[in-house]
Amino acid sequence: MYFSFRDQLVLTSIPKSQINFPLGFLIFCDAQLNQKILMLRRNQKWFLFTVAILCGGWGFFGHQKINRLAVFTLPVEMITFYKHHIRYISEAAVNPDRRRYAVEGEGARHYIDLDVYGDSAAYQLPRYWNEAVEKFGEDSLQAHGIVPWHIYRAYFQLRDAFMLKDPAKILKQSAEIGHYIADAHVPLHTTSNYDGQLTSHVGIHAFWESRLPELFFNEYDFYLGKASYIKNVQLAAWDAVTNAHLALDSVLQFEKQLSQQSDNLKFNFETKGRQTVRVFSFNYSKKYHAMLNGMVERQMRSCIKMIGDVWYTAWVDAGQPDLKTLINYQPTEEELKLRQVELAKWKAERIKNVRAHEEEAADR
Repeated sequence: MYFSFRDQLVLTSIPKSQINFPLGFLIFCDAQLNQKILMLRRNQKWFLFTVAILCGGWGFFGHQKINRLAVFTLPVEMITFYKHHIRYISEAAVNPDRRRYAVEGEGARHYIDLDVYGDSAAYQLPRYWNEAVEKFGEDSLQAHGIVPWHIYRAYFQLRDAFMLKDPAKILKQSAEIGHYIADAHVPLHTTSNYDGQLTSHVGIHAFWESRLPELFFNEYDFYLGKASYIKNVQLAAWDAVTNAHLALDSVLQFEKQLSQQSDNLKFNFETKGRQTVRVFSFNYSKKYHAMLNGMVERQMRSCIKMIGDVWYTAWVDAGQPDLKTLINYQPTEEELKLRQVELAKWKAERIKNVRAHEEEAADR
C-alpha cells in the first residue's frame, strides 16, 4: 500500500491503548486516504490515524465559495457566460483535491515548502520554471511543491482555451486555476510544517483553512470591485505565496498561546450528516479567529480578487473572444483541429519575442 509523502506526514502511529477517543469519530475528506486507514486498522494492532481532517486548501466549503464569489468580479463581457455556468465553476473548484491521490504529480501543485530551501526562499527562488529546474532539478521541485509555477502553467492553459473558444476547457481551466490560486493564499501551504506536526500544532491545517471559514464566513466583507489586468501572472503568483508565508508565524504562535490558556476547552464533538467528528470548539475558534485579526478574511478576499484578475487577464490575452456566443456553443471536431493549427502558428510567431521559459510552462 502506497502513502504519499504528505500522507506520511499527517499519519501518526500510536498504540491502541493510548487512544482516549473513539477512532470512529475521525473522518477523512479524501475517500482514498480513508480507505487506506481502514485497511491498516483491519490488519495491524498498531493503528494509524490522522489528527486533522484532510480537505486540501480551504476545504470543499471554502474552495466552492471562493470560486463562486470570483465570478462577480468579472466585467460585463465575461460575467454572463460565467454566471450561466456558476454552478459548475463552484462545484468543480474541488476537483484538484479529489484527484490528489489518483493522479501522479497532482499533490505537488497545491503547495510549496519554502522552508526547505532556506531563509528568504520566498524572495530568492527562481521565479520561472525552467530556471528552477536548472538550479534544483525537477524531482526535487516536485518533492517540495510547485504551486506558484503551476499557477502560471494553468494560466496559459486557460488563455489557450479562450483562444480556441472551447467552452468546456474554459470552464474546466477556470475552476481549477481558482483552486490553485486559493491554495497559494493559505500560509500552511507554504511550509513543510503544514499541519503543525513539527511544532506540536497538529490539526491546525484544517482548523485555519476549513473550520474558521465555515464558522465565520457570513461575517466577511466580499465587496471587491472589478477584476483588473495582471501584467505578469507568474510574479503575481509568487507575491501571493510570499504574502501567505509572511503570515505563517502568526498562525502558529497565536494558536500556541491560546492552547496554553485553554485547558480542556479546546475540542468538542459535532454531528455532520451521519458522522460524529471531533472539532475545535466554537469558543476556542472564536478566540483564535479574533487573535488573527482578520487574517482569514484578508486571505479569502485576496485570492477571490486574484482569481477574477487571472480569468480576466487570460481572456484579454486571448484577444477578448465573445463569450456570449459560447454559452450554448459546442464546436465540431473539425473546428477544434483548425483552431489548434492556428494556435500553434500564433505560438510560433510569439515565441520569437518572449523568453522560452516564460511561455513554454503551459506546454510541459
